[in-house]
Amino acid sequence: MQRANCFVIAVLIAASQFCAPARPVFAQPAGPEETKAIEAELAQLRAAMDGVKQNPNAEIYLPDIAVYAKATDWILRHNEFYKPDYVKQTRNVLKTGMERTARILLAKGAPDWNTAHGKKILGYQSAIDDSFQPYALTLPDAFGKEPERRWPLHIVLHGRGATLNEVSFIHAHDGKPAAPGAGWIQLDVFGRTNNAYRYAGEADVFEALADVKRRYRIDDRRIVLHGFSMGGAGSWHLGLHYPALWCSVGPGAGFVDFYKYQKVAEPLPFYQDKALSIYNPVDYTLNAFDVPICTYGGEKDEQLVASTEMVERASKLGLEIKLLIGPGVGHAFHPEAQKEFMAFHAERQKTGRPVYPGTRQIKFTTHTLKYNSCDWITIEEMIEPYAETLVAAEADDDGKVLTVKTKNVAVLELGRDLAQKVVIDGDELPLASAAEGLLPGVHYEQAGGHWIALNYNQSLSFPKNIEVHKRHNLQGPIDDAFMQPFVCVRGTGAAWNEAHAAWASWTLERFAAEFDKWLRGKVVVVNDTDVTDEMLLGKNLILFGDPGSNSMLAKVAPRLPLKWTKTAIEVFGEKYEPATHGLSLIYPNPLSPRKYVVINSGHTFHAEDFAKSNAWLFPRLGDIAVQKFEKLEAGGYNETVEKADFFNSYWKLPSGLAPKN
Repeated sequence: MQRANCFVIAVLIAASQFCAPARPVFAQPAGPEETKAIEAELAQLRAAMDGVKQNPNAEIYLPDIAVYAKATDWILRHNEFYKPDYVKQTRNVLKTGMERTARILLAKGAPDWNTAHGKKILGYQSAIDDSFQPYALTLPDAFGKEPERRWPLHIVLHGRGATLNEVSFIHAHDGKPAAPGAGWIQLDVFGRTNNAYRYAGEADVFEALADVKRRYRIDDRRIVLHGFSMGGAGSWHLGLHYPALWCSVGPGAGFVDFYKYQKVAEPLPFYQDKALSIYNPVDYTLNAFDVPICTYGGEKDEQLVASTEMVERASKLGLEIKLLIGPGVGHAFHPEAQKEFMAFHAERQKTGRPVYPGTRQIKFTTHTLKYNSCDWITIEEMIEPYAETLVAAEADDDGKVLTVKTKNVAVLELGRDLAQKVVIDGDELPLASAAEGLLPGVHYEQAGGHWIALNYNQSLSFPKNIEVHKRHNLQGPIDDAFMQPFVCVRGTGAAWNEAHAAWASWTLERFAAEFDKWLRGKVVVVNDTDVTDEMLLGKNLILFGDPGSNSMLAKVAPRLPLKWTKTAIEVFGEKYEPATHGLSLIYPNPLSPRKYVVINSGHTFHAEDFAKSNAWLFPRLGDIAVQKFEKLEAGGYNETVEKADFFNSYWKLPSGLAPKN
């Protein structure tokens, strides 16, 4: 595969505190001599890493060293020496990186840091952007005494830190002891700094978890998820979107509702308001039925209202969420409450989740196919995207009948092990014997107001998505493309319109800069002439330019729901002038329908949103948008949304908004 060209433009906007008004964080630049010394040591580490790359097991060992080089690179390029001690911390990071490199070069076996007790920094290479990302891993003192033991795991999500970067994360964790008497392995997630574990931050949780499972024997039935502040918001988010993954969830002092948390009185435009349902935990309260939850807030903490709101909503649904309140404290854990909090999770960890299919009853809700599964239920297609979607299912004790009630579900997959037959919304159908009894799951589809079971051949072809419907990881909106491997493609041809080309180029540069600063990775950019079959089949293509400048865009544009000529972009039933208007959209790639193609957009929220609060990190442009752009004298562009919307479940525009023939 041809090596991709990468570029990045540094952005020097710092994050605000999670639960305080936005405020600038001013770096304390390293002096010229200090910077020179750090750069020299980084060069030495990189040279030593070249030797590690010759090791036959380099792919396994290199990330544990590369994260130290990456931490130094990022703090230098973004001038993130927020505190005077960060210079010393950076030198220590480089020292540890060199020590690990020397141990790999000299050792014949596996590195000993994998088995050392206490807390250490490990790393993995992300599939999203090939970046190296750190995480902290703690092995208890009892680790190794029972080699065949499968260990419980605690995943801990940190709060927002205005001065957080890779160096400070490493310093906070590396070499610290395990908690006395801890009976679990602990994974402290970096989460690509401060994003409430959304987008690449969400992917970081699961990529780090996968790397831990690669190294250690983890008991999948005994994984606890908890966090505080931003980590509490992340625990609500991941805990309720993936309820079947955890034996218990512990959100502490994390927001659950955008409008209330940000005190926004006026509704956002509909295409943004709908997108809030992707992440707002209040819309997923029903999923507390499927996982035990203990939430916490300080008595004097404004964020206590998030916990109480979730508890009240759960109670109205007949569910229980345990609430702990720290007497007399603000945004902090009360020591006694923390003991009770950890005892709750220890008890659930001891019990573990039932062995599949031990759960006989599920109540599950979602507003997006991104989060579509719980144990033996998978919502494969929705009737209306972003509408409340429900599945309530219960199997009788003797395994004869599974009763299912649905709302807004078009296609449903059920585990066949639950019962002999299933009754879905009153329609009785076979379950155990459906699809010739050969597949682990059975697909059911609504047709003519009734449910039917897909046969064996239909079930086998279902994942191919021949008719290109919205499915899991192919449901939009635009921002979803950057939770999976992607590559940006810039044009090398002659643009149809120079003003449009300049805006598109700026859009790419802005995305690269913001992703680098706020999501801690370099955006991979290739020329349109260098797109390989491997990229086409394995990555989402993010295309910048117009059909004249970008040959890949020229190939896909005729198969998109729009018309694009040298003089007009026609979409939404209107014609827009390319010299003043830009089109952004996400769509199944006509050249590789299981992947996305995105046109002229990176993330649809920007640096100012990262800076003010994680609550603002939600999609701004739906699936498709036309923006009027105006070049500013000071540089950059002012953008105004002229029209934005979502495609329906068949990737079609709402009636009347398709291009005219």
